[in-house]
Amino acid sequence: MTPPSDIARQSSACGQYSDLAGKTVFVTGGGSGIGAAVTRGFVAQGARVAFVQRSDATAFCDDIRDQFGAAPLFLPCDITDTRALKAAMKQTAEQLGPIDILVNNAANDQRHRTEEVDEAFWDWSMAINLKSYFFAAQAAIAQMKPNGGGTIINFSSVSYMAGMKGFPAYTSSNAAIVSLTQSLAREFGRDGIRANAVAPGMVVTPRQMELWLTEESKSKQLENQCLPEALVPDDIVGSVLFLASGASRMMTGQTLIVDGGFIARG
Repeated sequence: MTPPSDIARQSSACGQYSDLAGKTVFVTGGGSGIGAAVTRGFVAQGARVAFVQRSDATAFCDDIRDQFGAAPLFLPCDITDTRALKAAMKQTAEQLGPIDILVNNAANDQRHRTEEVDEAFWDWSMAINLKSYFFAAQAAIAQMKPNGGGTIINFSSVSYMAGMKGFPAYTSSNAAIVSLTQSLAREFGRDGIRANAVAPGMVVTPRQMELWLTEESKSKQLENQCLPEALVPDDIVGSVLFLASGASRMMTGQTLIVDGGFIARG
């Protein structure tokens, strides 16, 4: 199926960061949505990229090989299985070299009502949206410290900043991700490890279009942005590459908001 034009739009403003060539990058959820754009962006920079996700991403890897002459390493993995996640990160180091850059991207923003949340749902949401971030960072740090440093980039969301309703477990985890990022930056800065977060606004992806994004809700969102244009996955990639590169070498513990000015407008 041909994707909507908004989703298909490609960004040419990412820039080139020569220091990313040859770096080992590990991306969670790197075969679809924003994660796929991030994986493609790092491959385009000449980085060695591995990514995990549950669904099959073979066709995506083949597409990248056709485009760039090199494919990322796809490791099927459920990130809520901490042992499997750490095993995938170990395999990445064995095949591509120690991880230099970790991108914690995978998340699930399933809508839910506060009154209907039970303990099982809460634990499931936290396992995806927060616990996996912590343990991926823990495993990456173990590889980065002996290697002289590295960069951790955690995905949060402006949803918690705006006090959005409809998914309180998700917004809670995203607020915690910012706090986790700041703590990691403080704790491991002396080891040459930087930790920053990216907080996207409403990004049009096939999943959002399929599950809950309507033309009406999209129009309403755009009315509340300073820049009245829908964000697509490629619009997030430039910020991730910047935070991964030496161009941001003295930035840590920060959160970059990429939302078309949604938060700024209030």
